Amino acid sequence: MKPAVAIVEPETPGNIGTIARAMKNFGTDDLKLVNPPEIERDGDAYGFAAQARNDVLPNYDEVTFDELVENYHTIGMTATTNEDASRHVRFPFTTPRELADSLAEVETETVLIFGREANGLTNDELARVDEICSIPASAEYPALNLGQAATVTLYELRNLTIEEGQLPDVERERANEAEIEGFYETFADLLESSGHPEEKRPKAMRMIRRVIGRAHPTGREITTLRGIVRRAHQRVEASDVRRTTRNDR
Repeated sequence: MKPAVAIVEPETPGNIGTIARAMKNFGTDDLKLVNPPEIERDGDAYGFAAQARNDVLPNYDEVTFDELVENYHTIGMTATTNEDASRHVRFPFTTPRELADSLAEVETETVLIFGREANGLTNDELARVDEICSIPASAEYPALNLGQAATVTLYELRNLTIEEGQLPDVERERANEAEIEGFYETFADLLESSGHPEEKRPKAMRMIRRVIGRAHPTGREITTLRGIVRRAHQRVEASDVRRTTRNDR
């Protein structure tokens, strides 16, 4: 189920618009605001929302923190965590990527709760939520802008919220094994025709297999590579023929 997104006491309308836009990008549309500032149609919130100004933003619900706790499985977002279970208000915690895996198994109304721009969620608020989530960042400066934090989190949850993205399925474009094996055969021919030491050829073939195996080339890529290698092999063979002909004269 797609999670709702709640912002507690946001101070900057522009951040509300930014989060609404991120929600539109990654397939969520249920925006909750706790004690928000005034949102004007010609203000920053609508200006930053882009196409989300037509649906996500104008359809937001104004709620209380109590209503979130009473009606949802709550996930509190925080940049500051505790190091161990001796202080458990902000521990244990998950990352957004781990959260995506766990929520895939949960069928309940869920809400991601983001705090204030200046100081996030309070300890009292975090003590009332069901889960804690934090974005891994530099220890020197872990605090993200509110809009950034929401965007990163929603991106990691995209497999739960969007059925189809705008990008093609790269995995389906991978060359089939017959095409790849054909390339290996042509490469082996090149090793032989170029005079590569025979005792080193098995190792060279293993290495090229590992390189191509990690690359997962598309059909067009492997065909192009095979064509280049074949042309090199043909030129080496032609050169050998010319050399042999000259020597026979």
